[in-house]
Amino acid sequence: MTRKQSGGNTSLWDGAIVRRAAVDALRKLNPVTMMRNPVMFVVEVGSVLTAVLLLRDIHQQSAAFRFDLQITLWLWFTVLFANFAEAMAEGRGKAQADTLRRAKSETMANRALAAGGTEQVPSSKLRAGDIVFVGPGEMIPGDGEVIEGVAAVDESAITGESAPVIRESGGDRSAVTGGTRVLSDRITVRITSNPGETFLDRMIALVEGAERQKTPNEIALNILLAGLTIIFLLAVVTLQPLAIYSHSPQTVFVLVSLLVCLIPTTIGGLLSAIGIAGMDRLVQHNVLAMSGRAVEAAGDVNTLLLDKTGTITLGNRQAADFLPAPGVTKQDLAEAAQLSSLADETPEGRSIVVLAKEKFGLRGRDLANTHAEFVPFSATSRMSGINIENRAIRKGAADSIARYLEEIGGAMPEQVRADVETIARTGGTPLVVSENERALGVIHLKDIVKGGIRERFEQLRAMGIRTIMITGDNPLTAAAIAREAGVDDFLAEAKPKDKMDLIRREQAQGKLVAMTGDGTNDAPALAQADVGVAMNTGTQAAKEAGNMVDLDSNPTKLIEIVEIGKQLLMTRGSLTTFSIANDVAKYFAILPAMFAGTFPVLNALNIMHLRNPESAVLSAIIFNALIIIALIPLALRGVKYTPMSADMLLRRNLLLYGFGGIVLPFIGIKLIDMAITAIHLV
Repeated sequence: MTRKQSGGNTSLWDGAIVRRAAVDALRKLNPVTMMRNPVMFVVEVGSVLTAVLLLRDIHQQSAAFRFDLQITLWLWFTVLFANFAEAMAEGRGKAQADTLRRAKSETMANRALAAGGTEQVPSSKLRAGDIVFVGPGEMIPGDGEVIEGVAAVDESAITGESAPVIRESGGDRSAVTGGTRVLSDRITVRITSNPGETFLDRMIALVEGAERQKTPNEIALNILLAGLTIIFLLAVVTLQPLAIYSHSPQTVFVLVSLLVCLIPTTIGGLLSAIGIAGMDRLVQHNVLAMSGRAVEAAGDVNTLLLDKTGTITLGNRQAADFLPAPGVTKQDLAEAAQLSSLADETPEGRSIVVLAKEKFGLRGRDLANTHAEFVPFSATSRMSGINIENRAIRKGAADSIARYLEEIGGAMPEQVRADVETIARTGGTPLVVSENERALGVIHLKDIVKGGIRERFEQLRAMGIRTIMITGDNPLTAAAIAREAGVDDFLAEAKPKDKMDLIRREQAQGKLVAMTGDGTNDAPALAQADVGVAMNTGTQAAKEAGNMVDLDSNPTKLIEIVEIGKQLLMTRGSLTTFSIANDVAKYFAILPAMFAGTFPVLNALNIMHLRNPESAVLSAIIFNALIIIALIPLALRGVKYTPMSADMLLRRNLLLYGFGGIVLPFIGIKLIDMAITAIHLV
C-alpha cells in the first residue's frame, strides 16, 4: 500500500512551501485581511504608527532613531511571523491541492443520447442526471453512481492507494469519483454532480483552506482575545497621561511595545494556523473533513458507535479450533476438514485450510489423479464436501450433518452435540465434519477481533469516551464479541432506525456522538451524528450525509479521527495557556524600564536585572516576535497526544504550558538582553 497524497508527506520546512508562505505573509498585510484577526490587526496598526513616527525621527535627526528603528522592525517582524505561520499551514494544504488538481483533467465522455446511441462531450459539459459509458483504460469523467456493470477502478490519484477497488451497480460500492480510471470491464454511470461541484472540487477547496470557517470554539476564543486586547489597550493608553504627569520620558515606541507584549500575540498569531493544521492532519490520514466544526467536534466526542464487521472484527469468520469426536484425533479431523474445504473459495473455507496447515503441517494436495468429486455447497443441504477414495467427507451446519448421518445409518455423538452447543453459546459458529457414517468432530468458526483493538478501546475509556458496538448478530453472539473486544456496550440485531434512536438517546444526555457508515441505510444516522464519517467506497447518499469522508474506507480510522480532534483542542488550549502566561515575564521586563527612573522603588520589579530601559524594552519585543516562529512547528504538528482524563490533562497543561510559559520568557528575555548589550545594539 502506498502512502499518501504527496502533500501529506511534505516535510514541515519544505523549500517550496516556505517560499510560497514567505510571499503569502507579505500579501496578508492587507488591512482587510488582517482585520479578521483582531490581535494581529492591533499589532499592525502599532507597526504603522511607529513607522510613521520613525519617518519623523529621520526628518528631525532624533537621537533615539536607532532604538526606534529596531522597535519598528521587530513589530513588523511580529506581524509577518504571525502571517507566515498561517501561510505555512495553508501552504501544506495547497501542496495537497496541487496533487489533487493534477488528477482533475478535462476528459472526453461517452454520453448516452435520449434517442439512443452516444455522443462524445468534454467532462465539463456533463450535468447531474447524464448517463455515461466508461470502458477499460478510460477516465471516469465525473462523480456518479454505477447503474450497470462491475469494474476494477484505480483511485490512486484521489486516495494515494495503489490497489484497485471494485465498483458495481447496486449495494454500497456503487459510488465513483471523477478523475479515477477504470481498469477492467465496462460500467454505466449516472452523473450526480455538476461542474465545479464535484467531490474533487470540494476536496481542493477544503484542503486549500479556502472554505475553512472558524468553529464556535475558535470564534469564542477570538472574542476572548479581542476582549483582552481592548482591556490592555485601555490600560496602556492611560499610562501616557501618567508618564506626562510624572515627567517620565516615555515615547509612543515604548507604549506600543508594552501593548504588543501584553496582548496575547502568541496565540493570536498562531490560532488560525492551528485550525488549518488540524484539517491538514486529517488529510494526511486520507480523511476529508467538510468543515472545521467536524474536526473540533471529533475532539469533544463522548460516544463512539462502531460496526462490528470490518471495524472490530476482521470481517469474516475464521476457523479457530478443531474439536474432535471421541476416538478421533485432532489431526484426523483437521485432515478431513481440509479436504472438504479445498474447493471452498469462501473466506471461511480458506481459513480452515490455513488452520490445518498451521497446526498440523497439512498442505494442499494434488487431487487430479484421485478422481475426487467435490460436492458444492447448496442452500438446500447446507453442506459441502468431497468424495475421494471411498471416503464421503461432508462439512456443514450441525443439524444438516445430523440429518445426513441419520439418512445413511449413522448418528451424532453426544460429545459432538455438546461441543456444538458450547460454541454457539460463546458466539461462535460450529461446523460439523463427517466421514461416511461417522461424525469426526466440530470446526469452531469465530469472528476474529482485530489485534490491538482492545488496547485502543482502553485508551478511549481513559479519555472518558464510551464505545458501543453495533451488529446485526443475535444478542448472545454480540455479547461474546463485545467481551473479547472490550467495548463498553453493544447494540444487537441493529436496524437503521435502531441506530438513529441510539444516537438521539445519547445526544439527549448532552453527549457528542461519532459513527461510521457506507450504505444508503446509514445516511440518516450519519446525518444525525455529530461526527459522521462516510466511507469513500460507500454510496453518494452516505457521503453527502456525513461531515467527513474517509478516502481509504477504513472504519477503524474513526478512532484516529477522534485522536486528531483531541490533539487540535489540546494544541489550541496549550498555546493559549502559554501565550497568556508568558505575558507575566514581559510585564516584569517593560514596566520597570518605563518608570524606574521616575519611581526608583520599581527597580525591585527588575528581577531579571536587565541592563537598561532600552535593552529591556527591545529584549521583550524581540522575544515576543521570535517565540511565534519557535512555536510554528508545534502549531502545525500539534501537541503530542496522550490519552488521559480531563483532570490529568488540565494539570499537565498548567504545569507544562502555564508554569513553563512563565519561566521560559524570563530566561529568553535575559539571554536576548545579554546578547544585544554585548553587540551594542542599545
